[in-house]
Amino acid sequence: MTTATPAVRKPVAWRRVALHAGCLAALLVMLYPLAWLVATSLKPADEVIASLQLLPSRLEWSNYSTALDGVNDVSVGRLLTNSLLIAGGAVVGNVLSCSLAAYAFARLRFRFRGPLFAFMIATIMLPHHAVLIPQYIIFNQLGMVNTYWPLILPKFLATEAFFVFLIVQFMRGLPRELEEAARIDGCGPFRSFFLVILPLTRPALITTAIFTFIWTWNDFFTQLIYLFSPEKFTLTLALRAFVDASSQSSFGPMFAMSVIALLPIVLFFLAFQRFLVEGMASSGVKG
Repeated sequence: MTTATPAVRKPVAWRRVALHAGCLAALLVMLYPLAWLVATSLKPADEVIASLQLLPSRLEWSNYSTALDGVNDVSVGRLLTNSLLIAGGAVVGNVLSCSLAAYAFARLRFRFRGPLFAFMIATIMLPHHAVLIPQYIIFNQLGMVNTYWPLILPKFLATEAFFVFLIVQFMRGLPRELEEAARIDGCGPFRSFFLVILPLTRPALITTAIFTFIWTWNDFFTQLIYLFSPEKFTLTLALRAFVDASSQSSFGPMFAMSVIALLPIVLFFLAFQRFLVEGMASSGVKG
C-alpha cells in the first residue's frame, strides 16, 4: 500500500502543475494588451508606430505631462469630472429605478404582470441604434442636446431591461415571510421595499452599479451624438479629439491619456469585484 501511493499521487501533482501553467499562460495572453498600452504610453514618438518591441528604448514621461494638459484648452481634471458626473448619475439612476421596477415584477401582484415582464425582457434584443434617432428627436425638442441630461435621465426610467431582470432573479429568491412580518408591523409596499428588500439585494445592486459604471464610462457613440462643446467632453471623447487636434505626432500622449482613462475603471472594479462575483452567482441560479 505504501509503495503504490507515490505512483498514484504523481500524475495528480503533474496535472495540477500543468493546470497552473496553463492558467498563467492564459493570464499573460490576456494581460499583454494592457502591458502594451502602458509601455506604449512611455515610448518616444518615433517608436510608437515604427518599433514592435514591447519595452521602450527610453522612458518618455513627457507623454503624461502633455496628456494632463488636456485637449482644446480643457484639462484632464475637467474631463475626468465630466466622466465621473455622467457615470455617477447613471449608476444612481439605474440602481434606483431598476430596483423599483424589479420589486414590482418580483414581489407585487397586478394585472398584466406577465405580459409586461415579457415585453420588458424583449427590449433586451432591441438594438440601441434603433431607438437612438427617436430619443435624439425627443431630447432635441426638449432643448437637452449638448447637455448631460440625455445621458443620465433615461437611467432613472428603468430603461435597462438587463439590470431589471438581474434584480428580479435575485428578489425572487428572498423569502416572502420577511415582507409578511413587515406588513404585520404596519409597513406598506414602499417601506417594505426600502427597509426589508433593498438591503438584502445589495449583491445584485452592486453588480448593477459596476456594469453601469463600466459601460457608461466606456461609452463613446452616445456621448458623441449628444455632446458638442469641448468643455463638456468626457475622457472618451477627448481621446478622439486628441488625435484630431494633434495628428500622428502625439500618439504617445494619446496612449498616456488612455491609461489615465483606464485607471478609474480598474480601481472601481478591484474595489467591488467580490460583490460582483457574489451578485452574479446569487442572481443567475434563481428562477
